[in-house]
Amino acid sequence: MPTITIENLNNKSITYDDTNQTILGVLHENNIDWMHACGAKGRCTTCKMIVHKGLTEMNKETHFEKQYRSIGQLKPNERLTCQSLATKNIVISVPESSKMPHINYSA
Repeated sequence: MPTITIENLNNKSITYDDTNQTILGVLHENNIDWMHACGAKGRCTTCKMIVHKGLTEMNKETHFEKQYRSIGQLKPNERLTCQSLATKNIVISVPESSKMPHINYSA
């Protein structure tokens, strides 16, 4: 079972079974608020995550991610949580641009 660790949420770890579920789906299923303005359709970048470890353990970039990367809206270590699946452990964080005001983020 893979684990998602969120560095700037006090290294919160989530272990899950369904590797066909998006990272965003796993986060929400585990009661973690994560920005997603377009309704998880890949039409914006508000749900992006910074991937610190495990980038190679994720599915290939989708059309939407390639499009945003080509115009400079996704850095090489960023992915969209609504488009990403992980089959092994990953370590991520919330970028400054996607932080929500009601959540206390750690350093």
